[in-house]
Amino acid sequence: MSLPTCITRLLRSGSLAACCTATFAMLACSSGSNGVIAPPEEPPPGDPQPIVGLDQRPDNTTCVAPDRTGTEASLSVTRVFPALTFETPVAMLQAPGDEGRWFVVEQTGRVRVFANDPAAASFGTFVDFASRIENGGEKGLLGMVFHPDFPSNPRVYLSYTAREGTQLVSRISELRTGDGGLTLDPQSERILLSIDQPQDNHNGGGIAFGPDGYLYIGLGDGGGAGDTGSGHGSIGNGQDLQTLLGKILRIDVNTSTPGFNYAVPPDNPFAGRPPCGNGGRGTQPCPEIFAYGFRNPWRWSFDRETGVLWVGNVGQSALEEIDRVTVGGNYGWRCREGTRTFNSNCGPAQNLIDPIVEYERAAGISVTGGYVYRGTSIPSLRGRYVFGDFGSGRIWHVAADATPTQRVTAQDGLATQLNIASFAEDNDGELYVVHHGGTLHRLQQSGAIGDVIPQRLSETGCVDSADPTKPAGGLIPYEPAVSFWADGADQERWIGLPNAERITVGTDGDWEPPNGSVLVQHLRLEGRLIETRLLMRHPDGEWGGYTYEWNAQQTEATRVIGGRQIEVSGRPWIFPSEAQCLRCHTAAAGRALGLETAQLNRNFTYPQTGRTANQVVTLDAIGALTPRIIQPPDELPSMPDPYGEAGTLNERARAWLHTNCSHCHRPASPMAVDLDLRYSTPLAATGACNALPQRGNLGIANALIIAPGEAERSVLLERVSRRDTQAMPPLGSAQVDIEGVALLAAWIDGLTSCD
Repeated sequence: MSLPTCITRLLRSGSLAACCTATFAMLACSSGSNGVIAPPEEPPPGDPQPIVGLDQRPDNTTCVAPDRTGTEASLSVTRVFPALTFETPVAMLQAPGDEGRWFVVEQTGRVRVFANDPAAASFGTFVDFASRIENGGEKGLLGMVFHPDFPSNPRVYLSYTAREGTQLVSRISELRTGDGGLTLDPQSERILLSIDQPQDNHNGGGIAFGPDGYLYIGLGDGGGAGDTGSGHGSIGNGQDLQTLLGKILRIDVNTSTPGFNYAVPPDNPFAGRPPCGNGGRGTQPCPEIFAYGFRNPWRWSFDRETGVLWVGNVGQSALEEIDRVTVGGNYGWRCREGTRTFNSNCGPAQNLIDPIVEYERAAGISVTGGYVYRGTSIPSLRGRYVFGDFGSGRIWHVAADATPTQRVTAQDGLATQLNIASFAEDNDGELYVVHHGGTLHRLQQSGAIGDVIPQRLSETGCVDSADPTKPAGGLIPYEPAVSFWADGADQERWIGLPNAERITVGTDGDWEPPNGSVLVQHLRLEGRLIETRLLMRHPDGEWGGYTYEWNAQQTEATRVIGGRQIEVSGRPWIFPSEAQCLRCHTAAAGRALGLETAQLNRNFTYPQTGRTANQVVTLDAIGALTPRIIQPPDELPSMPDPYGEAGTLNERARAWLHTNCSHCHRPASPMAVDLDLRYSTPLAATGACNALPQRGNLGIANALIIAPGEAERSVLLERVSRRDTQAMPPLGSAQVDIEGVALLAAWIDGLTSCD
């Protein structure tokens, strides 16, 4: 018994003897054999004694997450799509939600498209822009990005150099597809930005949508040596806030300002001033600027898990650098090259931000920015930022939370024979390398992978080896109040909690399992096991998701690697890939979805004892929680079953949204839509009620995300009613939750306001 509990009972009973008795009993409470934690002492006579579902915490020595695979693995690159060769490729990408195709941007002015098939032997042309660009050196077609809602929103954006008379310009243009996303129509071009370039080099050219839904644009300092082109006191374009050169820009392409084909996000550092987009210069700080002080940002990306922006910034003659970029940040050029002073005449520079990584010319001559690896095929690389060098062909990686300033050398990196023009990330987070000489390559782990996750479920230690349909004896069963929609499947859950470890209860009611924990989930259709999923928190704290497919005899389940889709009783069933598991079990939601006080504050019948008891009370009683939860259940938050009778219509609808949507739509999530759909968030604070859609209206007139009283105008309802690239949830489901849709429709129609 804990001392706080003892004091609480003293205050309740007024009995000093009861407290003393409990205190002596507390001294006798210790770990049992095999590390099993003994339950707290029974309360003294006269205290109310709640019913608990388990007599003691089970001894779990088998269902414990192992060390991740290949902690010291080395890397290599291998050519992919070997039958295809491209003309000076500079970028490679996939469209949102479309893993079936690749697009390759050729500097000469064409975008090629081909099937995501290792044996692909031909490609088509997505768009031919060769007649509109100026190519050569660092000029040409330099970047492309799809609108986040593509293909329902058929807009695509290109970054390229062109001539307007004798003036070289960098252009950012919007084009549209006219045939369902098969090709891009050159005649649909709408120029958003046209920026004068004083020299032929340092054009930047990267474009990407950030997690906030805005378009980001990278521009170099205008070329030449030493950044001498500024017309404002010769401080250099990188430090001159009245030019767009030497900057990362951010614009809103979903709306516009009079005289411009875009708008400035209201939280840009210099918002509220006249845009500089016509020519790229102004008489006041340009409101399009997001960050500044760059010489030539060549290839950059957002971490898909955290939303952090990473930029490769090409140096002058001594140092190449990698920057982790924040809004309003000054990254030093031309005051500094890397961490070294370059030119003292650079304006009133303040608060220069150090690079995360830098390297000298012995290691390379032109940095190429990459990605934070979030795939699954190279476990040892997960959470590390990968980048390379165009000249030396070397590839390095550093931790995503590395502190300034790391230094790498030629000996540190992976040597390749490639001119690394760009890295690419597929929709599952695996990384590729674009060789400017015309070929495509994939980053992989060299040598045998040596996967430590068993291929058969019976060998994981999380099920009964004699009957894998049953859980191992050391598992603790649990059932959240609201199960996520799993295409109508019945769900059973257990947690494998390492002996002598406890679940941490957060102040917000979220629970964090300790390292080594395993969450086990059975999924059944028509009484038959279809899939079993294991979500593991490995000893280093990283999470991994693994799934198993059951055989027809229900005697064994075999691991599915990389995801797949099958038919079950004439309907599709989707096995998620390892990367997709973590795209739903987000870091923002703490990975372990469903382990929350509000979700588990309900009764459950424990198979081991046949007793029905409150889960929070039971888990606390067997010593599974820290700190303890000693409040009675009626003083704790709870959540109703959306499909049940208890709770109001509002509570049941909000519970459905919490379970099916809030793991992505909440604070700190890198989603492009700023919503907070957690159950505890007031409707007016969700960012959804009476709010304009942030990722397209899906063809709905006068659409809002949630339109009170008008379900037919509500984009949220339309998304949960679909199973395409615009669906919510966006993956893992092939069937619409008809009952859930009806619940949400009735709720929205019944709303009279956002209060």
